[in-house]
Amino acid sequence: MKVFDVIVIGGGLSGFMSAAVSANRGQRVALLTYGSGSLPLASGAIDFLNAEVPDEAIKNLPAHHPYKKIGLKNIDAAAKFFCDVTAQADLPYNGNLSAQIPIVTAVGTLKYSGLVPESMNASKLLDKKKIFVAGIKGLKDFYAAMIIDNLKKIFPDKIFEAATLDLKLLGGRDITCMDAAQLLTGNEQIFADALKNLNATEDDAIIIPPILGLEGNSSRAAVKSQLRAEILETTCLPPSPPGIRLQRAFIKYLQKSGVKIFETSKVVRGVVEGKKVTGVVVENAVREKTFPAKKIILATGGFYSGGITMREFDNPIEPIFNLPVFFTTGAENWSNENLFGDKPQGFSMTGIFTDANLNPIDAAGKILFENLHVVGANLGGCDKIFERSAGGIAIASAYKGATL
Repeated sequence: MKVFDVIVIGGGLSGFMSAAVSANRGQRVALLTYGSGSLPLASGAIDFLNAEVPDEAIKNLPAHHPYKKIGLKNIDAAAKFFCDVTAQADLPYNGNLSAQIPIVTAVGTLKYSGLVPESMNASKLLDKKKIFVAGIKGLKDFYAAMIIDNLKKIFPDKIFEAATLDLKLLGGRDITCMDAAQLLTGNEQIFADALKNLNATEDDAIIIPPILGLEGNSSRAAVKSQLRAEILETTCLPPSPPGIRLQRAFIKYLQKSGVKIFETSKVVRGVVEGKKVTGVVVENAVREKTFPAKKIILATGGFYSGGITMREFDNPIEPIFNLPVFFTTGAENWSNENLFGDKPQGFSMTGIFTDANLNPIDAAGKILFENLHVVGANLGGCDKIFERSAGGIAIASAYKGATL
């Protein structure tokens, strides 16, 4: 087998981003995935940090934080590259590092994110007089009355109206947003006609569940072109159509860029010569296979995806290269009693420490492998859920790892 310039291990957001940036630099890239990744579970929005002005807040983070090693210049470049990938897939995103954009959640609160699908940009609600919240008959987990009750607290000066649309596509059964998005693909006219019956004007907005297709922006464009009102999607419980749209946008980009994608490829160990990783070994049902490479990007995720495991308490393990894993010692520091409190969870800070080039290091700061770069949820030192930085760290570390 020919030697790849870059092998990316992992099929989540950071893995896709690493492969896309590497391919854009003219490199021969292989992406090894095992499972479907986490994007189908995600909202589709990218959070950089829970701060009003993320780029200013990033400047004040401690030196061990992944963002400080990535650098603002790379974070900004990653955001722009991400938006270019989605734009090429006809999936426009709004936003940047300097501000936050609101999106309406499935319960009617506002969540602020750095990069937001255009179809979810709730800043468009500010100048509207009336807001319709339109559910679909038979659609589970979308409650127009609850959304209105919560939005009234945020927009007390606006008029709200709930509606339930019967699209007669469901066959009398309950469906999820994923089901509805599949059913509406090719049947957008039925949905557009139902929304027209609301008689919404250009002074109004219509909030709907995220059901406008599973790829690109064509379903939304077909519906929106027939309405005078703004139309906005909410978030939803997984599986998430916006997350799947993002996943498909990256896959389309990778395929067009010549990236070799090897699915159901479980990487079991690296091939090591001194401080160099010369390849990885993949296990399948028949035999093991070695993929040689000049550079490796590790994007296998943290606890939730098996990129880090822990069979014994206080002994987390990175299973492919046996890299040392940082963790908060002591059971009393592992978690907080208040799961949704105002402090990070100790266990969520678990991960691999790196130098400024995202090379893994040991406790003494010694580089372990010079051509192995660690990205995404594998990185330790911060609670990405608490500080709402998971998406930003994923794309920014992937960008830097791919450009080194």
